[in-house]
Amino acid sequence: MNEILEPGMLVRNPKAPDWGVGQVQSRIGDKITVNFEHVGKQVIDGRRVELSLVIEG
Repeated sequence: MNEILEPGMLVRNPKAPDWGVGQVQSRIGDKITVNFEHVGKQVIDGRRVELSLVIEG
């Protein structure tokens, strides 16, 4: 799923639900930079963590 992520998309880290919702800032290869509500900017290794897309509706 990480390969479809683009800047602006909203995601959650299922391994760290307390981080809250995050907005994708960039994705370069397997490195995904996300700005999360409760922990700020984090660089995620997409080979280790499969982020969940948040669908607003």
